[in-house]
Amino acid sequence: MSSEHSADLAARAADQHVVVVGGGIGGLVAARECAKVGIRVTVLEAASQLGGSIRRAELDGIVIDAGAESFATRGGHVRALVDELGLADAVVAPEGGGAWLSGIPDAPDAPLPKGGLLGIPANPFQEDVRAIIGWRGVWRAYVDRLRPPLTIGHEESLGRLVTTRMGARVRDRLVAPITAGVYSALPEDVDVDAAAPGLNAALTRVGSLSGAVLSLQGERAGKAPGAAVLGIDGGMGRLVDALRANLETYGVDVRTDARVTALTRDGEGWTVQLEQTEESDAEEPADPGILTASAVIVATSEPAARELLTPHVTGLSDPGAAPEIEIVSLLLDAPELDANPRGSGVLTVPGSHTAKALTHSTAKWGWLRRAADGNHIVRVSFGAQGEPAATASLDDAAAAELALSEASALLGVPLTSAQLRAAHRARFVQSQPTSLIGAAERRAAARAAIAATPRLAAVGAWLSGTGLAQVVPDASAEADRLRGALLWNDWNGASTPSSTGAQD
Repeated sequence: MSSEHSADLAARAADQHVVVVGGGIGGLVAARECAKVGIRVTVLEAASQLGGSIRRAELDGIVIDAGAESFATRGGHVRALVDELGLADAVVAPEGGGAWLSGIPDAPDAPLPKGGLLGIPANPFQEDVRAIIGWRGVWRAYVDRLRPPLTIGHEESLGRLVTTRMGARVRDRLVAPITAGVYSALPEDVDVDAAAPGLNAALTRVGSLSGAVLSLQGERAGKAPGAAVLGIDGGMGRLVDALRANLETYGVDVRTDARVTALTRDGEGWTVQLEQTEESDAEEPADPGILTASAVIVATSEPAARELLTPHVTGLSDPGAAPEIEIVSLLLDAPELDANPRGSGVLTVPGSHTAKALTHSTAKWGWLRRAADGNHIVRVSFGAQGEPAATASLDDAAAAELALSEASALLGVPLTSAQLRAAHRARFVQSQPTSLIGAAERRAAARAAIAATPRLAAVGAWLSGTGLAQVVPDASAEADRLRGALLWNDWNGASTPSSTGAQD
């Protein structure tokens, strides 16, 4: 590219102003992608802190992750971002051993079986599988191996597939706890192809579900080993801090306590209407209630995004069900937990406990164990698809007592109120996972409708799917689409010379 062309492109970039509504990870990544090419960017976050699902809290002076505590390594997108932001030396792997399963009918709590896929065992006779489903379940699961290939069809529902092939015990005791813990959903609502790509094809090729799982394990055996998730020493909040600091080097105006109330068309651009509280840490603009923008990126939760987008976007798909999740974190003076009696945490058989899962955080993360200085921190999760969190109607004290009771039951250790040093609760509206049946189609329709609206983009978990491994690359790609169109005045979706694509 000639210096003259580069100068022209830089001048065009400096002439643009992108407003990002929402300061979660998706919004911050999108803002960074636009700012990197010289576009003026303003980030508006309604809350007093940035981060969205990444939240900090304090328990008696100990800083903890109250929301997302790790990131999935698949795709390498989040790790690349972490490295670019100078946090490579702070990346840590989880500790504490594997998770356990609680609430097994007529059986004691047991470690989750090793291997398998979404709880589907490759070998139902495996000892740790048999401990959970019993001999009755083992022999029913073995029928899968005897069924002729001609009975195999393309099954969309994970729950129906597992029940038909391997029986109710595998579905209820192995698969349902995984889908409830990962997707807050029942197996019947999970799309096989989305949650386990290649499983249907392997099933048709091999002739049995357990054989298909074994086949997929073999295909992945040659891939580089590594933890499925990683964390950051000091907490995931450090990623938010690093992103904000990086944005400031690009001159991005980041404002908290800045709630956007409406978007209005203003010629080719937008007028962004907002209200700021007295606690805002932003410098006062000439008119704090109005901003003009060349383009807008909406990076809020789904309900807030739809409120802003609906007046301007034709054909926005219907919203999917989004469960309310609450996480109650407890700081405990409980030496009886020193032995990590349930490894890094516990999943529950749906219907067996009020809580859906527990993480023994000081067993899982060495940095937090050192910070807790002999105390223990556990996180108890409540809520699922179609089921409000049991803590939702409780005050903080009652929610902490319920979480303590559930922690005692899940960890198999008596815990008393006298051992509870501090508690914190956080509520989230969880976006519908992409692995649910129909979710991919709804997201594709929403994304197409938004992309058809000039000078407008949207990012976040409700469009990309939950988890940083999906949010980060999606935000990069969507910001790249918008900035390319801005710089080349191309609103027909055509490829442009400025397009760099999503980062790997």
